[in-house]
Amino acid sequence: MSITAPKGFRAAGVKAGLKASGNPDLALVVNDGPAKAAAAVFTSNRVAAAPVHWSREVIKDGRVDAVILNSGGANACTGPQGFQNTHTTAEKTAEALGASATDVFVCSTGLIGEQLPMDKLVPAIGTAAAELSADGGPAAATAIMTTDSVSKQALFTGTDAEGREFTIGGMAKGAGMLAPGLATMLVVLTTDAEVQPELLDVVLRDATRVTFDRTDSDGCMSTNDTVVLLASGASRAVPSAAAFGAGLTRVCADLARQLIGDAEGSSHDIAIRTFNAATERDAEVVSRAVARSNLFKTAIFGKDPNWGRVLSAVGTTDAAFEPDQLNVAMNGVQICRNGSIGEDRSLVDLEPREVLVEIDLQAGEAEATIWTNDLTHDYVHENSAYSS
Repeated sequence: MSITAPKGFRAAGVKAGLKASGNPDLALVVNDGPAKAAAAVFTSNRVAAAPVHWSREVIKDGRVDAVILNSGGANACTGPQGFQNTHTTAEKTAEALGASATDVFVCSTGLIGEQLPMDKLVPAIGTAAAELSADGGPAAATAIMTTDSVSKQALFTGTDAEGREFTIGGMAKGAGMLAPGLATMLVVLTTDAEVQPELLDVVLRDATRVTFDRTDSDGCMSTNDTVVLLASGASRAVPSAAAFGAGLTRVCADLARQLIGDAEGSSHDIAIRTFNAATERDAEVVSRAVARSNLFKTAIFGKDPNWGRVLSAVGTTDAAFEPDQLNVAMNGVQICRNGSIGEDRSLVDLEPREVLVEIDLQAGEAEATIWTNDLTHDYVHENSAYSS
C-alpha cells in the first residue's frame, strides 16, 4: 500500500541529519516511465516557500521525472539563498539520476525561517538515489513526517474498458496547519495508467476540491502545501476520465481522512455535512464556518452536543437559509428542529472518536462535507513544534 505499488516507480527514504531526532528526513520518488506525465496543485498562500516557486515552474510542461522531499526544514522565508538551495537540490538530484534539473520537483516541510543545512542534505541525495527500490514507498512516507504520529499511505486498483489493471498510490504528511488553498500539506500520488498531463490536471483539481480542500484542521494555511500526481503509463491501461477520477478521489479522500485522524492533540474526527443547500458553495461555506468555530470544536472535545454553537456559526455566513428552518443533528439525533429545540441533547453519544454533524438548510438540493477535528489541551503543546 504505497506510492511504489503502481508499476514504473521507485522510492527511498533516508537520514540526512536534518532532524534533531535523527529520524529519516529525506525522501526520493522516481518515475521510470515509459511516460513522465504529471500535474500538481499548490498552496494559495501569498507567502510561499522556495520549493513551491521552483516546482510551479517545473510542472508547466506537464513532465516530472522525480520528486525530492525533505522534512526538518521548510525552506520558507529564506530569501535568494533559500531559492538557490532549492535549485541546488534539484540539480544534485538530477545528476544522481541522469535527468534534467527542470524535471525534478522539490518539496520541503519543517520550521519556517531557517536555511537548510546543505552540507548534510546534498550528500544524502546520493544515498537516497542509491537506495531507490520498488519496495521503498513506506520508507519515503516515513521520511516526510514532521509531527505526524504515523505515516500516511493509500492505494486504489481499477481496470480500464479492456480489462487492463491500473493502480493509484499515494503518501501524505501533515498533522497541523491543515486548511485549503488548492492543496493541503505534502502529497505525492502515483499511477501506472496512461493519462495525458492535461487530463491529469483536470482530475487532480477535481479530486482535491472535494477532499484536501475540504480538510480543515485548524484554519491555518501552510506556506509549503503541494500535491503532485505522476503517471508512468507502465500498465498500458487507459481508463476513462470518470473511472480514473473516481479512483483518484478515493485515494485523496483516504489520505485526507488520515490527516484529520492524526491532527495534533485531537480526540474526535468530525464530519460536518450541510445538505439541502441552495448551492454547493453555500453548503461548503456553512460547513467550513462550523469547522472553524473554536467554540464548537472545544464543545466536542468536552463531549457537549451544544447545537447553539453550530447555529451561531451558520449565522455568520451569507448562505441562503431562513433561521427558523434550520435543522441540526449530531450522531443521528436531531437536537435542533426549525431553528429551535429538538430532541434531548443528552441522547447524543459523543464518546466515539467519529462525530457526524448534519445541518439541514431546507433551501435547495446541494450538499458538501468538511472534515475537521476537535481542539484539546494537547493542541498548543503539539503544535508548538510544527511550522509548515
